[in-house]
Amino acid sequence: MEIHSHFRFDPSSNRHHDRGLQRVLDRLCQTIERDALVRQTTNQLRELLQVDRVVLYYFYEKWSGQVTFESLSDRSLSILGSTGPDDCFNNEYADMYLAGRVRAIADIELEPIQPCHRDFLRHLQVRANLVVPVLIPRGLWGLLIAHHCQAPRSWLASDIELMQQKAQTLATASCILES
Repeated sequence: MEIHSHFRFDPSSNRHHDRGLQRVLDRLCQTIERDALVRQTTNQLRELLQVDRVVLYYFYEKWSGQVTFESLSDRSLSILGSTGPDDCFNNEYADMYLAGRVRAIADIELEPIQPCHRDFLRHLQVRANLVVPVLIPRGLWGLLIAHHCQAPRSWLASDIELMQQKAQTLATASCILES
């Protein structure tokens, strides 16, 4: 029995497939690099600031996002995947963070904040928090947030500067700019 094939191997026909595969591999490498950078950043901040939790709240669409990374002092403090209080994060707050707003709250029980915001922070076991935007040329990429859960905390200028430096490092990393 003889088998005839009308298919002829043409190495040039694989070029399109190879380019597509290369794009997938490049994207995967970029994602791994981005994740490693964010993980390293959140871990460093938690250790240097001596706080209970540092998270990255990533915006996947205009003013909608979720906690995609966290560094914890205790696993029971996990809020990974939290989307936040939708009614509290309105365009007014988003615009302030887009303009570079840094928010340091020493004690959520004494700070004049919206009740829904206070209730949300209580639910997360937060007593003091520090929020710094991660701004890229396209806009607000995310928020870098430090939570102190044990007691009130007065944030030092050096704490704020450290968070801003780390947010800037994230904002200028090619693996984030291209994501």
